[in-house]
Amino acid sequence: MLFASNLIGVEISPYGVVCALTGGTAASPRVERVSHAAFSPQTLQVSLREQNVLDPEAFVAGLKSAYNLLLCKSQRVAVSLPDAACRIMLLDLEGRFKSRTEALDLIRWKLKKSMPLDSADTHLDYQQFSIRENGDLLLLVAISSRTVISQYEDLIAMAGLSPSRIDCNTFNIYRLFERRLSLQDDYILISFYDSTLSIMVFALGVPEFIRSKYLSGTLATDSRVYMEINSSLLVYKERFPEWSAQAVFCVASPDVAQSFQEMVAEATDSTPVLLEAKGAVMPGNSAPGDQVRLFPCTAAIGAALRSF
Repeated sequence: MLFASNLIGVEISPYGVVCALTGGTAASPRVERVSHAAFSPQTLQVSLREQNVLDPEAFVAGLKSAYNLLLCKSQRVAVSLPDAACRIMLLDLEGRFKSRTEALDLIRWKLKKSMPLDSADTHLDYQQFSIRENGDLLLLVAISSRTVISQYEDLIAMAGLSPSRIDCNTFNIYRLFERRLSLQDDYILISFYDSTLSIMVFALGVPEFIRSKYLSGTLATDSRVYMEINSSLLVYKERFPEWSAQAVFCVASPDVAQSFQEMVAEATDSTPVLLEAKGAVMPGNSAPGDQVRLFPCTAAIGAALRSF
């Protein structure tokens, strides 16, 4: 039994659970082991408002099975959920706040007409990024259902694990490649992962635009994906017409990566850099080192890197 202090990354989807154990250092992270367990149909259905797990017994059994394959002592997990289980937005907030409670009250007031959930069931979290020239605060806001998150927390605890953090795939994909992305100030990151298209635009290293959309039954290279990328970037350019990207990055499954890269190139009029998990972490002796086997672990590895 190894790596007692490491945080385990756990990605949950309707298809099953993926676990990742990492080691090394922040400058040179290493994936030690990965494991998988499939869910039977109707075990889990992603929803913003309703409890996601339809078969709690099968869910707990699958999570235990994947965790046990890691052969580690740590029970602390960072959980990555599909983006459709929450809402992510960037918010400009006027004024200042003296405490986190006051900030959350202001955010609730700002979003009261567009809140996708009943106020009593809404869980809010935020991160402040910068102060704009007009004095507004730029905040990243995550909205989720207490009912949804509480069910995940309870069932993860039933599996004998302790969830230290729950967030969504888009952030964990970014986290995996953060060392490479941080070399640029102004860039675009476009990923297609688990049927979800995610577009993030950064200015001076700060996210200025985030859009995530679940495209059920859509392939990464479908025309619908191309149109979503085009329309999203058009929205951003209309607001910030003077901004231009120093670099464009993309993430997609190995079987469509080259075609997706070409599509992103056409949509952005640039030469995008394809990011791969195999280039972001070193493989340990008990971990795969090829992109085909590492790609399905992308979000789980990114979640595990919260240890660093």
